[in-house]
Amino acid sequence: MPDATTRSGGTATAVPPVVVLRPTPAVPLTPVTPAGPAVRAWPSAYVRLALLLALLAGAATAVLVFDPQRLLTAGWPPQLGGFAAAGVFALAYGLCTVAFVPRPLLNLAAGALFGSALGLTSALAGTVLGAGLAFGLGRALGQDALRPLLRGRWLKAADGQLSRHGFRSMLAARLFPGVPFWAANYCAAVSRMRTLPFLVATALGSIPNTAAYAVAGARASAPTSPAFLIALAVIGLPALAGTALAWRKRHQLRAR
Repeated sequence: MPDATTRSGGTATAVPPVVVLRPTPAVPLTPVTPAGPAVRAWPSAYVRLALLLALLAGAATAVLVFDPQRLLTAGWPPQLGGFAAAGVFALAYGLCTVAFVPRPLLNLAAGALFGSALGLTSALAGTVLGAGLAFGLGRALGQDALRPLLRGRWLKAADGQLSRHGFRSMLAARLFPGVPFWAANYCAAVSRMRTLPFLVATALGSIPNTAAYAVAGARASAPTSPAFLIALAVIGLPALAGTALAWRKRHQLRAR
């Protein structure tokens, strides 16, 4: 760059501009942490199992305190009647089966209170409701803790049968009484059986036995009537057939 001439005749050297560097503010860095295991909000398997046992114990205690069996002797509250009473009875029926109240007693009560047709409808609805409640509770609260305990030969065989052939196995369990209702519900819940086949098999397989008890309850005042005697035969014959089938299956398992 040429030098500039001053008034006194000298030359002045041009000074280059000074660039001032200002420090930039530091950007805070977010520390990167290694990915760890996800935090589970759902309680552990054994905590859920303890909750299930506590719920069942509470339900059984409530049954002992309120004594729903008195419906057979005291009858249904007079405020309710017709379909409304049958619907309330179906709801109570389902809750009672979860609390281990025997189904034959509830079926007899349904027939005695509402007659054969409406009693059968109410009892069957309560049966499916109770089975669904028990299955859901067992699946959500007990399956993860109990499946690792299926080590015995008989337990593994039952689990495999329910897992692979759920519909026909549950249909047979409902048609041929021998396995308690609550036990079949919770065994199916612990297995890998799907919900819809369980409910459909329960509904279809429970019709003959439930109808027989409902008719027996409705005709209990005439124990010599043909309807009552036929109902007793329908109740007794599947029980004998179920005993024979269980004896046969037991010998087949022993032979393996």
